[in-house]
Parts: sequence; structure tokens; C-alpha cells
Amino acid sequence: MNEHQPEPARRIRAVHTATTVTVYQAYAPALAGPAARDGRFPATWKRDRMTWIKPSFLWMMYRSGWATKPGQERVLAVEIERAGLDWALRHACLSHYDPAEHADRAAWKQALREAPARVQWDPERDLRLRPLPYRSLQLGLAGEAARHYADEWTVAITDVTPLAHEIHAHVRAGDLEAARRLLPDERPLAPRAAP
Repeated sequence: MNEHQPEPARRIRAVHTATTVTVYQAYAPALAGPAARDGRFPATWKRDRMTWIKPSFLWMMYRSGWATKPGQERVLAVEIERAGLDWALRHACLSHYDPAEHADRAAWKQALREAPARVQWDPERDLRLRPLPYRSLQLGLAGEAARHYADEWTVAITDVTPLAHEIHAHVRAGDLEAARRLLPDERPLAPRAAP
């Protein structure tokens, strides 16, 4: 990417391959431990609730307070099938009303009730977790999307809490360059059209 080109207002940035995408979630150790150990979500993971996945590592650090907030002490990198993410995006509704996207508020509310996924664009964060002028994807999965995510799309689950703590230590010490070198290599990701 040309470094002189401004970032688009909204863009998915993620660690990805041709077939997988890495997203992040934070959990309490009781759930995160078994998930990372077994490479899949345990039966205790609530498949009937909405779950939010974040392709941005730094946004996850912002949300979890560098893996220090209660119930978010462990950060998981969840590698999922690219086809699963694409399916979720095709079946998603914006989490907020946008007159450019919806005929009216009633149409948006109806779409929101029916969609198994929600798209939310949140400000991307820098290493000091300050908001940047562009936004990154947060994707809410409910119903069939949450079940697909937990039981079909998940390829691998890795506990990246030690990495989060190492990067945070560099930030606290003022060595932003050392922190930056450890960040996951998130590159622009364009959703694929339906087959």
C-alpha cells in the first residue's frame, strides 16, 4: 500500500491467508484455557448468545485493557475459515441505521432482527489505544452464525495473552518501535462475493 494514500474510512484489516482469517476474542481463563488447549470452543461456550469477533488486534487490546479486564484476562486468536467470514458478511446487517443502506428505520430494524450477523465499524486504535481517524470491523454473530463459528468455521485457537502482555510492556516502557515489531501482520482484506 502506498504510505501516502490515506486509509479508507472503513476497511477490514486482518491476519489472513487464502483460506483463513484470524479474529480475536477475550474470555475468562475458565473458558479460554480449554478452548486454546483443544483448539475448539467447549460445550460451555454459549452458542445461543451473540458473540463479537474482531480482526484488529489493537482494537481487542483496547476492549480488554491489554487482557486485564475482569472476564477478559485471556485473549484468543481464533483462526477461522475465510469462507465462514465471507458468509457472515453476506448475511450481516449494520448494527446502526444508515439511510444510505436502508429504506427507513423500520426496514433496518426488520433486517437487524432477521440477520444472523451484525457489522459494526469502530475506530481503529494505535499502540497507546487512542482512536485513529479510520475504522475497523467488529462482527457480531448470533444464532446460526454463532453455531457455525464455534463448531464449523474454527480452524485453530491460540492463546495470545503472553504476546499482548509483552507488547503492552514495551508500550509502557515507551519503546513503541519494539512493540510495533511484535504486532500481528494485519493486511487489508476484501470480502469475497458469493460463489
